[in-house]
Amino acid sequence: MLNKKRFLLWRRATQLMVLFAFVAGPWLGISIAKGTLASSVWFDAIPLTDLFVLLQSLATGHPVALGAIVGALLIGLFYAMIGGRVFCGWVCPINMVTDGAQGLRRLLGWRKASVLRLDKRLRYVIMIACLAGSLISGVIIWELINPINLVMRTLVFGLWLGGFIAISSIFLFDFFLLSNGWCGHICPVGAFYGLVGKPGVVHVAAVRRLACNNCGDCFTYCPEPQVISPALRGTHGHGIHIKDVDCLRCGRCIDVCEQQVFEFSINGPGAFSVK
Repeated sequence: MLNKKRFLLWRRATQLMVLFAFVAGPWLGISIAKGTLASSVWFDAIPLTDLFVLLQSLATGHPVALGAIVGALLIGLFYAMIGGRVFCGWVCPINMVTDGAQGLRRLLGWRKASVLRLDKRLRYVIMIACLAGSLISGVIIWELINPINLVMRTLVFGLWLGGFIAISSIFLFDFFLLSNGWCGHICPVGAFYGLVGKPGVVHVAAVRRLACNNCGDCFTYCPEPQVISPALRGTHGHGIHIKDVDCLRCGRCIDVCEQQVFEFSINGPGAFSVK
C-alpha cells in the first residue's frame, strides 16, 4: 500500500518541512527561515525571493534590495534547472488543499462532475494582468489576495481568519465546482513557474509504455492528466518524456501504475532514473 504512495508521502514530507522551517522560529524559537515564501532569509544568511513577486515589485517602480534580486535569481535558476511546476507539487501548501479536494471527489465518484468550464489559459491572462496591474497601480497586485502567503501569514503571524478563508474557499471551489480548478485554471504562480521550468532536465518518462494495459489509473490520479497522453501513446511521434509545462513532477502516475510504465528521468532513463 505504501509503495503506491511513495512520492505522495515524499511530497507531503517536503511541504511540511518547508512549513516547519518557517514556523520553527515563532513557535519554537528555532531560527531556520524568516519571512514567508514570498521573501525569506534562511539560516540568517541565504535570501530567497519568489521570482513572480520580484517581477511585480520591479513593475511597481519601487526600489528593490540587492538581496531580493539575488534570492529571486537563486529560486529562478533552481526551478529552471529542475523543470515543470515543481513548486506547485513539492513546495506550495495549497497543493495539499487541492489534492484533498480531488481525493474526496474520487472517493465519491465525482471525477468528471465539474460545474464550471474554464479555459486553462486563464492562468496566463491573470499572470499578465497582475504584472500590468502592478505597473499601473504601483502595488504588488497578486500579493493582496495570494492564498499561498495568506496561509504562510496565518502560520507565522497567527492571522488565522485569512488562512481559514483561503483554504476553505479553494477546497470548496475545487470540490464542488471544478476539479483542479484553482491550480490548473486560475493560479498565476503555477503558470509562471511552469514557464520558468520549461528548460528543466527532470521529467517523468513513460519508459515502458508498451507495457501499458490501458487501466487509466495514471489519468485518474494525475492533477493534469492531459500531459500524459503524448508520452504514453507516442502521438505524433512524441518521445517518452512528459515535457508539458503543466506537469507537476508529482510522481502520482509512477505511484499508481501497476505496470511500472513511468519513472523519473534526468536527460533520459539511461542517464538517471527513479522508479
